[in-house]
Amino acid sequence: MLFTELFLDILAFTLGFSIVILTIPTIIHIAKEKKLYDSFNERKIHTKTIPPLGGIAIFLGFILSTIISTGGYSFGALKYIIAAVVIMSFIGLKDDLLNISARKKFIVQIIASMLLISLGSFHLSNLHGLFGFYHINGVVGGIITLFVMLSVINAFNLIDGIDGLASGLGILAAFTFGTWFYMAGYIRYAIMSYALAGSLFGFFLYNVFGNKNKLFMGDTGSLVLGIIISALIIKFNEFNIERTSPFNVGAAPVISFSIVIVPLIDTLRVMTIRIKNGKSPFSADKNHIHHRLLELYPSHLKVTMILVCSNILLIGLALLFDSLAFDINFQFLFVFVVAIGLSFIPSHLVRFKNKRTWRKFSLARYYNWFI
Repeated sequence: MLFTELFLDILAFTLGFSIVILTIPTIIHIAKEKKLYDSFNERKIHTKTIPPLGGIAIFLGFILSTIISTGGYSFGALKYIIAAVVIMSFIGLKDDLLNISARKKFIVQIIASMLLISLGSFHLSNLHGLFGFYHINGVVGGIITLFVMLSVINAFNLIDGIDGLASGLGILAAFTFGTWFYMAGYIRYAIMSYALAGSLFGFFLYNVFGNKNKLFMGDTGSLVLGIIISALIIKFNEFNIERTSPFNVGAAPVISFSIVIVPLIDTLRVMTIRIKNGKSPFSADKNHIHHRLLELYPSHLKVTMILVCSNILLIGLALLFDSLAFDINFQFLFVFVVAIGLSFIPSHLVRFKNKRTWRKFSLARYYNWFI
């Protein structure tokens, strides 16, 4: 049985990867023929015309590999996941091609999330003692679930600013959840996770190493990624309410938070800065952590690896605290504070670097004046 489940997980990953790898060349060809290129704004840092339609390949890879790999299993929730993903891919594609308002995107995000909450049973019913709460009633649980989903969706949407970052963090999240679902015996969600990981990995290779065949995931990809990861977070927390498996964790909210902590903390940070500066929290700028890191390391791949490794470190910290059975509120507070502290290090390093550069420039100017 374990071999069969492992085979299906590998199949899901391989199919997702293969579908994306085979689909992207056609998407790039059509995009170049029709001149469908990414637009420029205050958040974008690229200077070349690059198609933003990689999300179409991710969408196809995830949907097809999940359906094929779960063919032998009854998976009632799958139709709602597919419906939500289709809704998100539609609005994302429309934004990639026509640039719709943030308000319209947000409304559609609410609709897709409510579909999963109300019909797909993706609904938090227990906070595992976080902030002193355990079982919560349906209305409160629905509101918290909606907040979690919208936060994760927008976090992945906003973190998609440099090559490989959103897909790299998505691979990490999908692979981590998939491994736990597999070990705990939730094969359907393991398949779904690995299908997403494989699809993202195929896109990652083109996005980072594509050269003339580079493309972005666009809002199509980031919104699809966000809604799937948010659904996995909800199920991970619900499956850990009862200790029915040796792989169950006590502080599921903290661990799930740590798995997506880089995009969430980055979103919280930039929105706080924007509000402080009297701007809309959804306005575009270059205050993201990856923008600061690029000033220190002018390589998209290096910055992506730094942030992915930081995320792995924080996941390891959360798992260590859980294994030591620390209080869940202490775990959450400690991981949160560490993440916030790490998020501000790049900005301080940039300021230090700029001061040193200015000091050297000033000394050189005075030296040249004297001689």
